[in-house]
Amino acid sequence: MKHVNWPWTIGFVIALAIGSAAATLLGNYWLFLFTGAVIAAIALKGIGLVAGRAGMIALSQMAFAGIGAWTVAYLNVWQVPGTLFLWVPIGGLVAVPFGIAIALPALRLRGIHFAIVTLGFAAAFDSILAATTFPGQTQFIQVPRPPGFTSVPMYFYFVVAVYAVISIALDIVSRTPLGASWVGIKHSERGTAAHGVSVAWSKLTAFAIAAFVSGVSGGLLAGQLQTLVSDSFNIMVSLIYYAVTVMAGAHLAEGALIGGMLIIFFPELMRRLNLPQDIGNIAFALGATQALSMGGSIAADLRGGLRRLRRKVGIRPKTYPEVMRKAGQITPPPVAEGARSVLSIKGLGVKYGQVVALDNVDVEVPEGAVIGLIGPNGAGKSTLIDAVTGFLPSYQGAITLDGGKLDGLDAHKRARAGLRRTWQTTRIPAELTVGSYLNMAARRGLAPAEMDEILQWIGCPHPSTPIATVDVGTRRLLDVAGVVAARPKIVLLDEPAAGQSYEESLFLAQRITEIPEKFGASVVLVEHDIDMVRKACNSIYVLDFGRVIAAGPPAVALEDPDVVRAYVGAVEEETAA
Repeated sequence: MKHVNWPWTIGFVIALAIGSAAATLLGNYWLFLFTGAVIAAIALKGIGLVAGRAGMIALSQMAFAGIGAWTVAYLNVWQVPGTLFLWVPIGGLVAVPFGIAIALPALRLRGIHFAIVTLGFAAAFDSILAATTFPGQTQFIQVPRPPGFTSVPMYFYFVVAVYAVISIALDIVSRTPLGASWVGIKHSERGTAAHGVSVAWSKLTAFAIAAFVSGVSGGLLAGQLQTLVSDSFNIMVSLIYYAVTVMAGAHLAEGALIGGMLIIFFPELMRRLNLPQDIGNIAFALGATQALSMGGSIAADLRGGLRRLRRKVGIRPKTYPEVMRKAGQITPPPVAEGARSVLSIKGLGVKYGQVVALDNVDVEVPEGAVIGLIGPNGAGKSTLIDAVTGFLPSYQGAITLDGGKLDGLDAHKRARAGLRRTWQTTRIPAELTVGSYLNMAARRGLAPAEMDEILQWIGCPHPSTPIATVDVGTRRLLDVAGVVAARPKIVLLDEPAAGQSYEESLFLAQRITEIPEKFGASVVLVEHDIDMVRKACNSIYVLDFGRVIAAGPPAVALEDPDVVRAYVGAVEEETAA
C-alpha cells in the first residue's frame, strides 16, 4: 500500500466535516463567522510557509492580504469581467512582487533584524490605508460575490474550496526538493547550500508564494465583507496573525484551520462574556511564547499524538528488513596507475588576521580513490574543506574540479558542479522525512527503486520515516546517503564516524570504500579514527599547523617521524591526560 500522510489527510477530512456541519446546521450569522475563520486560515497558510517552514520572522503578511483586497476592489470599480473567480487570483499575483521586494533584505538579514524590516513595511502600508480609503468605499460600491455563490452558505462553500486547493497545492510543493529546501534553510542555510540549493532562490520563492496566498485571502475577505475597512489589515492584525501562526503551527493544514478558528471565535467568546477584546491578543502572545520556548505547536502536538496512537493500535510505518551494521572485508578501491585527478588543490592558503590556518597546501584526488585527510585538532582540516566547498571564499591558491576552475563560485554552485560534503555535526532538518531529505540532497525526485537501494545499502530506515524519530547515529549515515544520492564527482566526508561505535565505524568504512564503484565519486575522508582511515583509504594527507607534513599510503605516511610527533603523539598526550 502506498504511504499516506495520515495526519494531513485526517486534518483535511476534519476541515471538510466541520464545513459540511456548519453549512447544514448553523444559521447565517455563525456561518458568516466560519467563513471568516477559513479565510483567516488561508492567510495563516501564507504566513506559515514563511515563518513555519522557512523559519523567517515575517510581520507584514497581512499587508499582502490588503494588497489583494485593494486589487479586487479596484477591479470591481473598473468592472473588469470575471468576477471573484478571476479577481481573487489576480489580487494574489499583484501581491507577489511586493513579497519579493520584502524578501530581498532576507538575503542579507536574519532574525530580529529582518523582522524589523517586515514590520516597517507593515507600518508603512498601515499609514497608507489610514490616509486613503478602499476603492469604491466612498461611493458605497460593494464587491459582489461570484455568480452561484452569492448567499452566505454558498460563499462559505466557495471559500472552503479555495482553502482546499491551496492546502493541497502547498502540500504537494512541500514534498518537492524546493519545499524541502525551505525547511532546510530554517535548520541550516550552510547545510542546505552544500546540497546545491540556492538559499536566495529558496527564500524568494517562499515569500513570493506566501504573498500570493495572503493576497488571495484578502480578495476573499473583500467578497465576504463586500465593503472593506482599513482596520482589517493594520499592523496589529499582522502581529496577531504571526503569533497565532506560531502557536497553532499554521504551516500544517489542520494548524491553519485551528488558528483561523481562534482568530475569529476567541473575540466572539470575549464579546459574549463581556470581557475586553485585548484579552485575546494577550492569550495569543502567551501561546506563541510558549510554542517558541517548547519548540512545538498545537498542530505539531496533535500529529505527535496521532503517531503515538497509531503505534498503540498496531499501525506501523513501513520498514526494511533490519540491516546488520557489521563490516566484512574492508579493502580500499583499486586506483588505476596514472588515473586523472578529479580534484586538484594548488597552493591553498587561508589566513584569519595574523593566524595562518592553511599554508601553501597541495592535494590531488585521483578518479576512483578514497583519500584520507588527517591531523590533530586545529591542523586546518575543516578549514580546507570549507575553502574547497565555497564556504570560505577568501583564500589564496587554485581549486579545480574535473579540470574546471571553482575559484569565485558560490557554495551552491560548487555543489551543483559535483562537489558535495557532510559536516562534523549533522545538519539534517528534523521536520523532514527520510525520503524528502534525500530528494532535497539529490536535487531531484529519486525513483522509488533508487531511493530504496541507497537506503538499504547504507542501513537507513524507510523513506516515509520522520527524521525526528531517527537516532543520531542513523542521521550520520543519512548524511552520507544524501551526498551520494546526488551522484557527485567528489564526496568530502567531515568526520562521518563521530559518535559511532567501533563496529559501526568499520561498517561505515566498508561502505565508504564502495562509493567510487557504486556511485562514481571519489572520496576525501576527514577522520580522527586512525583505524578507519588506515582500512578505507588508498592514500592520506597529514596536516599540522596548516601544512602538509606527510602524504602517501597510510602504512607509509603514518610511520613518518613528523606524523608520529604531530599527530600520534598528540593523541597519546590526550590519552595520558
